Amino acid sequence: QAKLSAAEAVYLCRRRRSSPRSSSGLPSLQDDVRLVGSSPELVQTVGSQVEVRPGFITEEEEAVLLQELEPGLRKKRYEFDHWDDAIHGYRETERLRWAPPCEEILNRVRSVAFPRGSPLLGPVHVLDLDKAGYIKPHVDSVKFCGSTIAGLSLLSDSIMRLVKENEPSEWLDLLLTRRSLYILRDQARYDFTHEVLKDEESVFNGHRVPRQRRISVICRNLPG
Repeated sequence: QAKLSAAEAVYLCRRRRSSPRSSSGLPSLQDDVRLVGSSPELVQTVGSQVEVRPGFITEEEEAVLLQELEPGLRKKRYEFDHWDDAIHGYRETERLRWAPPCEEILNRVRSVAFPRGSPLLGPVHVLDLDKAGYIKPHVDSVKFCGSTIAGLSLLSDSIMRLVKENEPSEWLDLLLTRRSLYILRDQARYDFTHEVLKDEESVFNGHRVPRQRRISVICRNLPG
């Protein structure tokens, strides 16, 4: 087998076991590809700051979160112009108080994503993307958000792409399956833009990943 050049190499983070299917029919990330990148070196240096935990919540827990969120979201219209042009086809809200079952889920997110005692941004950000919506490349505000971002993915699989700000040839793609948790830390959070691809661009490692309506529930820590 011919050895690929560095420019041609695509690094795949794998666990080779059996390959059960996700609810969408895609291979389960617990046993298959979670992350692809432009080079092994990039994955080695930045991959430790990017984490995807497939199946972090159960179907029942997803239903509990949706039951809490849907009544408020239904009162809002999808917007196709964001104040800083970062999101297209979305509606959003912030929640400070949650029903106890939801709070238990969020506490589990916080316990795995943030160091103990880390000051957290109080409100949890809820972002509802229409099937035709997408998130454009951006870096979250360093003025209001700290070194870590953690998000639950509800209702749909999707692709998150990270691109190095000063070197666009360096990139990582994350396959965020429905009910997974993603975590971005440190360099991955500060030095790379992140985006959620449009449905028509939603391809991971050569495989089409159909995008539906997607709700993300996002926790952040405070700067400093």
